[in-house]
Amino acid sequence: MAGQVVGGVTITHPERRVFGEDGPTKGEVAAYYEAVAPWMLPELSGRPLSLVRCPQGSTGPCFFQKHHADTLGPHVKSVDIEEKNGDEAHYIYVDDVRGVLELVQMNTLEFHPWGAHADKPDQPDRLVFDLDPSAGVEWKAIVGAAREIRERLAEAKLESFVRTSGGKGLHVVAPFRRGPSWIAVKAFCESIADAMVAEHPKRYIAEASKTKREGLIFIDWLRNTRGATSVTGWSLRARPGAPVAMPVRWEEIARLKSGSAFDLKKASKRAKSLDADPWEGIASLNQTLPS
Repeated sequence: MAGQVVGGVTITHPERRVFGEDGPTKGEVAAYYEAVAPWMLPELSGRPLSLVRCPQGSTGPCFFQKHHADTLGPHVKSVDIEEKNGDEAHYIYVDDVRGVLELVQMNTLEFHPWGAHADKPDQPDRLVFDLDPSAGVEWKAIVGAAREIRERLAEAKLESFVRTSGGKGLHVVAPFRRGPSWIAVKAFCESIADAMVAEHPKRYIAEASKTKREGLIFIDWLRNTRGATSVTGWSLRARPGAPVAMPVRWEEIARLKSGSAFDLKKASKRAKSLDADPWEGIASLNQTLPS
């Protein structure tokens, strides 16, 4: 089959199934990202990215990519960022839907932005808590954990937002004015996670230990470090069923059944029916991370 043009970008092999035998095709993935771009780009645009690329689809080998290559496409941009060893590397970012679609053409399924913009990568402006439950933890407990983080952030005068992870859990996200260092953001997030564990040690864990996690919700605060990323809202996940990480309103989470409640078809339907962004106002909030 000839290539399919989506949003001005030629998608080769659009008929190829990229989520198993019965899953969406590469062409359908491109059409999905074009359709949801108005909702997705505000969180994605202008931030350094890590991509999950799956040349043989989600059932084959996938890999993370954070460094730019000219083969990715003319609308996929590059920014020089200093790495831990002092060398500069070319990182990926996009500004528009064509950049997104050029990455889809190169078999990108997932988009993971930094908590900072490409112009000032050492000035974070967003934090995230990733709630990762072990097997058997009930959904209502995960909802309760997200609400507790929301309350603790509110006590620090930070309004927050929530999304499904496209996996088992939820992400709680809060924006703030640029200015604090990554060290300060990490310390703030660690303090909230540690306080929750201290108060509810039979409910939560704040260390990335799978052996100690049984029956608990891991409050992953470690994504709030320089170079770490978290999946963006509206991104597909390279998992069976083509689940989507979905921004939702706080009142919606109790009505859901899991962190993978939205797949490509449900997300497409939601994008068409939304009157307003579930995270409306996040870009204009003028709030400050406590010192």
